[in-house]
Amino acid sequence: MNTFNVCDFGATGQKSDSAQSAIQETIDACCAAGGGMVYFPPGAYTTGTLHLKTHVRIFVEAGATVYSSKNAGDYSVKALFYGEDIQNITLEGRGIIDGQAEYDWRLSDHDDRYILDNQRQMEALGKPLMRAFPTENSIGNLVHLIRCKDVVIRDLSFIDSPSWTIHPYACERLTIEGVYVRTSREAGVWADGIDPDGCKDVRIANCTIETGDDALVFYSSDIYGPALPCENITVTNCRLSSASSALKFCDGIKNCVRNVTIDNCIITDSNRGIAFMEFDGGYVSDIVISNMVINCRRYDWFWWGNGDPLHFLVKQRSEMHPEMEGADEPSAGTIRNVLLKNIIARGAGPCEIAGHPDSSLDGITMENIKLTLFDDPEAPFNRGGDALTFKHARNLRLSNIEVVWDNIVTDGWKSAFCFEDIEGLVGNDLQGVAADEGPPIRFERTESISGNVEQT
Repeated sequence: MNTFNVCDFGATGQKSDSAQSAIQETIDACCAAGGGMVYFPPGAYTTGTLHLKTHVRIFVEAGATVYSSKNAGDYSVKALFYGEDIQNITLEGRGIIDGQAEYDWRLSDHDDRYILDNQRQMEALGKPLMRAFPTENSIGNLVHLIRCKDVVIRDLSFIDSPSWTIHPYACERLTIEGVYVRTSREAGVWADGIDPDGCKDVRIANCTIETGDDALVFYSSDIYGPALPCENITVTNCRLSSASSALKFCDGIKNCVRNVTIDNCIITDSNRGIAFMEFDGGYVSDIVISNMVINCRRYDWFWWGNGDPLHFLVKQRSEMHPEMEGADEPSAGTIRNVLLKNIIARGAGPCEIAGHPDSSLDGITMENIKLTLFDDPEAPFNRGGDALTFKHARNLRLSNIEVVWDNIVTDGWKSAFCFEDIEGLVGNDLQGVAADEGPPIRFERTESISGNVEQT
C-alpha cells in the first residue's frame, strides 16, 4: 500500500500549529498516486475542513488526535472531514477526532414548541429557563459525506462535536463499526451521534454512542438535495445513551425510512429510549427492533423526551407552528409495520404510542416487553400519566406486556394501559395494575377487540 505520512508534508504534530495545509496536501498526493493510506502518527493536529478524495484511507494512529480548529476562516464548509461524490474511502485507527465544542449557559431565547409542556412546568415551579447553546467558535460536523459510495468508518473515537458528529447524506454501502462517539449530555445541544440521511445499505455495529442530542437518528430530509429513502439498514451490538432520544426515526422524514433491523443493543441513561416521530408527511415502514434493554431518566427541561422508554408520534408541523399551514404542507405521514419484541425497559415517564387522527399507526406489534416506571427525585420535574397509551392505531397486536410501578409518589399516574381510537386490537397476556384507584386498563373509542386483552 502507498503510505503518505502527514508529517512528511509539513505537519508538526503540535496542537498549537495549524496542520490543515499539510494534511490536505497529503490527501491530494495520495489520491494523485492512485490511492493509499494517509497516516497520522502520534501527535496533535489542528485543522479546519479537510476534503476527502476517492481511494484514500485515513489512518489516525493510537496517540494521535485531530482537533477541530476554533477559527471560522479555516472552514470551507461546516465540517472537519468532508467528502462529496467520492468512493472507496476509509476513516479508521485507534486515534481521536476532537471537535472541541464549548457551550454557554443563558436564559433561553429559543422558540422550541415541542418542549412547551416542559417549559410551562418549569415556569409553574418558578425555575429559571436556563439552557446551553454552542459558542460561536464551535463549528460544524466531524464527518460530513454527501453522495459517497463504499465508505468505512472504523475504530476511531469522535468526541465533543459541535454539531451532528457523523452525518452522511445519500451515501451507499456505508459501514460504521467499533467507533466511540461522545458529546456532552449536559450541554451538547445539536451534537447528535450518527445521522444517516437518505442513505442505503448501511451497517452500524459494535459502537458506543453517548451524546447530548440524539444518539442514532435516521433521516429522509431535503437539506442537501432531494429527500431520498433511508433504507436497508442493520444495527447490531451497540450501546446508546442520550439526553434526548437514544434511537430515533426522525421527525424530519419527507420521503421514507424503511427496511431496518436493530438487534442486541442496550440503551442506558437516556431521556428517551426509542422514538418514532413523523412530522413532515413521509413514512416509516418495515422495522424490526429486538432484544433490547432500555434505561431512561428525565433530563433538563430543554431536551426532547421525558424519561420515556418508548414513543411514537405523528403530527403535522402546522399543529405546532400554525404559520406553516397552507397548500404546500403535506398531509400527515404514516408509521406502519413495526415489530418491537424482547425488550426490558425502565423509565421515569409515561410512554405514548400515538398516530394521528388523519393517519393511524398501522400494523404495530409488541411482544415480550416488561416496562417498569418510577419517579425520579433528582429530576427537575416529574410527570405522571398512563404507563402505556395507545392512540389512533389500527391492527395493533400486543402479547405478553407487563407494567410494573416502582417508587411512584407523583400524583397523576393512572392506568397500566390506555387505548384510545383503536380499530382492530389483539391483546394477549397484558399484566399490570393501576397506580391510582382507577381501572388497570382503560378503553376509549376502541373497536374490534380480541384475545384476553382485559387480563391483569
